[in-house]
Amino acid sequence: MGARTEFRYLSEADCIAAGVLDASRCVDVCEEVFGLLAAGDYLMGGPNHNSHGIGIVFPAASPFPNMPLAGPDRRFVAMPAYLGGRFDVCGNKWYGSNQANTLRGLPRSVLTLMLNDKDTGEPLTLMSANLISAARTGAVPAVASRHLIARKPEVLAAIGCGVINEAAVTAIVSQHPQLQRIVFHDRTLAKAQKAAHEAQERFGITAVAAETAQDCVRDADLVTIAASRTSPLVLRASWFRADVTILLSGPVTADEEFWTESSIIYDNLKLHEAYVEEAITSGDKQAYYDGVIGGPIYRLIDEGRIAPLEDSVDLGRVLLTPEQNRYRPSGRTVFVACGMAVFDIAWGYDLYQRALDQGIGQSLTLWEEPHAR
Repeated sequence: MGARTEFRYLSEADCIAAGVLDASRCVDVCEEVFGLLAAGDYLMGGPNHNSHGIGIVFPAASPFPNMPLAGPDRRFVAMPAYLGGRFDVCGNKWYGSNQANTLRGLPRSVLTLMLNDKDTGEPLTLMSANLISAARTGAVPAVASRHLIARKPEVLAAIGCGVINEAAVTAIVSQHPQLQRIVFHDRTLAKAQKAAHEAQERFGITAVAAETAQDCVRDADLVTIAASRTSPLVLRASWFRADVTILLSGPVTADEEFWTESSIIYDNLKLHEAYVEEAITSGDKQAYYDGVIGGPIYRLIDEGRIAPLEDSVDLGRVLLTPEQNRYRPSGRTVFVACGMAVFDIAWGYDLYQRALDQGIGQSLTLWEEPHAR
C-alpha cells in the first residue's frame, strides 16, 4: 500500500479568512499556552529545550562576494517547538529579517509556519505567518494586562507605532472595553498621528499623538512598548505613574530605578535562563545582552542589583491557583515578553483547525508514495 502525504497550504488571505485577525480569540489561545508553560508541557530548541531560536547573523565583511553582509535587523531564524495540551503538535516558525525590505515594499520580516505530525514528522500545514506572529506577539502582553493590573485601566499609552504595537493595542483594547483614551508616540510625529487617527476610527476611543515618550506615558495606567531595534528607546522611571503596568515587547534602555524599583514579571523564566546560558557560551556576554530585550535586566542581575531569575515570577506562575500565586499587582509592574515559538504554534494550530472545518486553503501533495523508505 502507498503512503500518500498531503498538507494544507494557507496563504495570508486564507489565514485572514480563518480568523487570524480575531484578537480576542488569540488572547484566549495565548493564555491557554501560559498554562501549558507553567505545567511544563512543551519543548523548544537548544540543549536547554527553551531556546528562542537558532539564527544566522551575517558578518560585517566576507571574502565571498555573494554572502550577505550585516545590516540593520538582518538575520534568519528558525524557531522549532513542541506544544502539548489540546495542540499536541510540533512546528517551526522560519523567518528572514532585513530592515531594507521596507524600501522594496515588503515587511521587515517575512515569516512562514510549518506544523508537523509529532510522530511521523509529516507536514500538516504550511502557513503564511506574518499575521500569525504579529497577532500572538500582541496577544501575549494582552494576557498580562488581564492579570497584572490592580484596577481597570482608562488610559493606554503605546510607544512604537509599527506592526507589533498595532497588534498589541488591538489585543489590549479587546480586553479592556472601559478604556477612554489611547496616546501614541513614535520617532516620527506623523506616524504617531496616523496611528492615533486609525485607532480612533477603528475603536471609537479618543486617541492622540504625543511628541515625546515622556508626554505619551505621563497619565497612562497601562503602557505597551514595541519600539524599533534600530532606534533605541531611553526611558526614565520618573515619567510613569507609581502604579503603572508596562508591557515590553521590544528593547528599551532605562535608568536603573526603572528596573530596580519595579516588580518584574517575565513571560517564561526558563526562556530567560536560556538567554543567559547562551550569552555565557557566546564568548561575549555583554555583546549578547545588547541584542536581546532582557539584556538590561540580566546585567543588573549579574551585578546583584535585582533578584536572580530563580527567585523571580513569570506569567505562568501568576495564572496558577491563588494559593500558589506569588504575585499581587502593587506599584509599578514591568512585564517582559521575548517571544516563544509555542505561541505561534498554538495560534497557527487553532487557525489550521478552523481552516480544515471551513474548507479554507489548498491541499498539496508531498508524495503519492515515497520514492525511498
